[in-house]
Amino acid sequence: MVGIKKVPLTFVRRKVRTWFLSAGLLTVTVAALLAGCQKQQKSQDVPEFVLTYAENQAEDYPTTQGAYRFAELVWERTSGKVEIQVNADGVLGDEKAIVEQVQLGGVDFSRVSLSQLGEIMPKLNVLQMPYLYQDADHMWRVLEGEIGDDFMNSFGDSRLIPLSWYDAGARNFYNSVHPIETLEDIQGMRIRVQESELMMDMVEALGGKPVPITYGDVYSALQTGEIEGAENNWPSYESVRHYEVARYYSLDEHTRVPEMQLISQVTWEKLKPEYQEIIRECAQESSLYERELWVAREKTSEERVRKAGCTLTELLPEEKMRFQEAMVPVYEKYCTDYMDIIEAIIAAGK
Repeated sequence: MVGIKKVPLTFVRRKVRTWFLSAGLLTVTVAALLAGCQKQQKSQDVPEFVLTYAENQAEDYPTTQGAYRFAELVWERTSGKVEIQVNADGVLGDEKAIVEQVQLGGVDFSRVSLSQLGEIMPKLNVLQMPYLYQDADHMWRVLEGEIGDDFMNSFGDSRLIPLSWYDAGARNFYNSVHPIETLEDIQGMRIRVQESELMMDMVEALGGKPVPITYGDVYSALQTGEIEGAENNWPSYESVRHYEVARYYSLDEHTRVPEMQLISQVTWEKLKPEYQEIIRECAQESSLYERELWVAREKTSEERVRKAGCTLTELLPEEKMRFQEAMVPVYEKYCTDYMDIIEAIIAAGK
């Protein structure tokens, strides 16, 4: 029988201490490596810029969804270095206030109607003149051609930099009194308009009484009788439930008012050229995305309004001509210096 070699106890204790010490060092090393990786990952995840985007429409609205798509694309293509936080439902203020904030750099991005921008740059009023476009295709041929490019390059020292066009459909009149089928039906009617001189002049030229009210107060104003009517597109009429208190919708399509994605010049000048290029590209892509959503949303909104039992009317061609003729003084006021552009826009529709 082979005897078992006796190992000194001190040797065993030394080996055990060595093993535990090695294990401890390994644990510390692994922990240090993990901490380093986490620290490096954390530094990589921190964006260089966290920017704000103001949107006064609801979360599910096409322009808001376009804004989210824009923010997502910018995040992806800058590898998380530029983060854009979209603030919907008008939480940062109404459009007029937001334009001022974008000019100052207090808000970085916004989607704004030309009705607001026309107050700053009168030339933009040309693109939203009443009864100017035959249909949506006509408007997009203008905006995506030389005329649209010229307007994009005309912001000068406004401290606003345009990025892309957004769709807002055709605007129509609606009210709580009776259908609007003739010019006489609108006479004396108190109609809410945006805080825009052009829109007020348009309603006055038709014989109505313009009442400038912020978008969020329209429902209650219709409900209390402060106003009798308003004007907007299908999704706006439906999404904020104006059809509940103004059940007569007249499809006169008096204006197609394009909208714009904007960035503050203050913000723009802080960005690297590579980020500027990415932002422009993503804004253009989000525009195409928003346009698709808009067409689908218009159909859905119309179906909901019809299902709710609202009264929908269309102007007969001869009656629409009377509405157009009533706009002569409005064109004379706003377009005297731009009649060549008006003529080019009309020609684009032929």
